[in-house]
Amino acid sequence: MAGHSKWANIQHRKGRQDAARSKLFSKLAKEITVAAKMGDPDPEKNPRLRLAVKAAKVVSCPKEVIDRAIKKSLGGDADDYTEIRYEGYGPNGIAIIVEAMTDNLNRTASNVRSAFTKFGGNLGTTGSVSFMFDRVGEIMYPAAAGDAEGVMMAAIEAGAEDVETDADGHWIYCADSDLAAVSDALEKVLGESEESKLVWRPQTRTDVDLETAQKLMRLIEALEDDDDVQTVTANFDIPEAVAARL
Repeated sequence: MAGHSKWANIQHRKGRQDAARSKLFSKLAKEITVAAKMGDPDPEKNPRLRLAVKAAKVVSCPKEVIDRAIKKSLGGDADDYTEIRYEGYGPNGIAIIVEAMTDNLNRTASNVRSAFTKFGGNLGTTGSVSFMFDRVGEIMYPAAAGDAEGVMMAAIEAGAEDVETDADGHWIYCADSDLAAVSDALEKVLGESEESKLVWRPQTRTDVDLETAQKLMRLIEALEDDDDVQTVTANFDIPEAVAARL
């Protein structure tokens, strides 16, 4: 399995989420509404909704935003969102998966295709790159949660499949269908996690040079700035020497 992406750490340190807080809240609210509409509006009875609410709380999303998103799912005026995945290649053949929720498929497809084209990529067909990724649950704890051995033992007992630890924290991986159960079990031992979500985990990663890293960052940021795009995942990594120059 590929190691955890330093790109995610770089994004976190640069505070990109804080810089686009209102846009982030909007995307989290959309996921909460969809999760509540598809299942039970009670987070305790709906694993997907529980994870969505938790993700919102981690970034200090206001309680009223969360409550309003759940209530919206109960009303007849709630938007009908379609979940869709786009796949393609960025600069230097880096594989990219884009997940979106949209009420207008034509608009979203046009915007995603435009971003790929503008920033040196190519939008492919469904399945063109996803075979290079595994769909798994990812639970993140800060380094302060414990040492590598202690977190590893807790993860194994909780039913996780793999753990990666570096200076920034611990990333625990499990089967996608086990995410809620493993997350709950870990919380009893390690406390509340910083993140708990489904991800596309690359089977391998490609180290990139400074020029390629900059091109990929521009493409990914353009995609993430689209209101319909929920997540962007790519199979590249940035060596420490390159990261220091970004």
